Amino acid sequence: MKTNISAAATSLTRNHKAQRGLCLVLALTLLLLAPGFAFADKKKKTGAAPQKPKVIDYSNIVWPNPPAIARIRYQAFYAAEKISQVEEGNNTKKAKWMDRLAGTQSQQESGKVLWQLSQPYGIALDSENNLYIADSKVGAIFIFNTKTRDMDMIKNKTHAHFDRIIGLAMDDGGRLFVSDPGLHHVLVFDSSHKAVDMINEGMVEPSMLAIDKENRQLYVSDIELDQILVYDADTLKLKRKMGTTGHKHELTTPGDFSKPTGVAVDQEGNLYVCDTMNSRIEIFDADGKFISTFGKPGDGPGSFARPKGVAIDGDGHIWVADGQQDRVQVFNHEGQLLISFGGHGVLPGQFQGLASITIDSNNRVFTSEIFPGRVQQFRYVNDAEFAKLTKEKEEKRGQRAAGTSQKEIVPIEMPAAAAVPLTH
Repeated sequence: MKTNISAAATSLTRNHKAQRGLCLVLALTLLLLAPGFAFADKKKKTGAAPQKPKVIDYSNIVWPNPPAIARIRYQAFYAAEKISQVEEGNNTKKAKWMDRLAGTQSQQESGKVLWQLSQPYGIALDSENNLYIADSKVGAIFIFNTKTRDMDMIKNKTHAHFDRIIGLAMDDGGRLFVSDPGLHHVLVFDSSHKAVDMINEGMVEPSMLAIDKENRQLYVSDIELDQILVYDADTLKLKRKMGTTGHKHELTTPGDFSKPTGVAVDQEGNLYVCDTMNSRIEIFDADGKFISTFGKPGDGPGSFARPKGVAIDGDGHIWVADGQQDRVQVFNHEGQLLISFGGHGVLPGQFQGLASITIDSNNRVFTSEIFPGRVQQFRYVNDAEFAKLTKEKEEKRGQRAAGTSQKEIVPIEMPAAAAVPLTH
């Protein structure tokens, strides 16, 4: 009996080894036959150039639709670092392909972690076309090179201490201002991304930021105080407060706020404030004097539900991002609606949890949205470009009209075989 058991055990061991060997051979065979495997690809396509991935053409996504001349063009989006950056950044922890095949080393263990946006809020750009995005959930500031798409980061507990970062602003000297309502302050980073200062005087829950570069003022919206705090951008000292606090977000009088969020400054130094819970935009001069307001609650053209982001383009138009309606509306200085785009969705030009908007000196418009975790990039066709395109279009229309009138109209003769007699 013992002999039989021993023989059976030996046979099972041999069978088990044979099965393991067969499984390994089968796995390797499938791997070699897989379309993406390097060796199999070389064997099939010796000497053939590698196929490039198909690039999606976004150039036809414009507002308004043709045949009207486009004023807004969709360009791109940002969501994560490039895979090549992940692969190149792990030479010391590179996992062997057999280890990965056998499952003995996970992607996290190999060090290959793809950083991606989760809850982006504030956005800013520097003079070198780098895009800065504050992500409150990741706890980091993503820095995208808008030309090469390479990415860098300012990380929590590595470069600074963050709790819940929201707003960003960049001054003309390369200093980055970062609001953190969780820690009740604004951090200041120098051009090398080193934390060098902090502002907390008078703050409770700082939200969005804007810098008046000419008048050297930093604006901070505080959603708990219902106020806009104004600081000297150089000394970082509190200069004044705008709005009345202590009324539980119930004030609707002009010049007061109910949970203000987005702020922006135009070329004349005027301040634009998203009075979020009052569904309106309020405008002030550089000294804090109230100028005007526009907007009302609703979902119709020109109305707001939760305006959260505001930006001013080079022509003085006011761009408002509505976080509840997930749309961007563009107004003139009198508050008249010029154009709008967006809507709920994840397609290009749609939004899910629209949070912020900014416009750079190259007429590029950037929007952040929370739920897909992305920033979209658009191109604004300014008034000068629009006038030029309109003139060119009218000239072409005139040339076509002149060419048509100069053509000699020749009657078409019916072939004799197919001629129809006038009488029967």
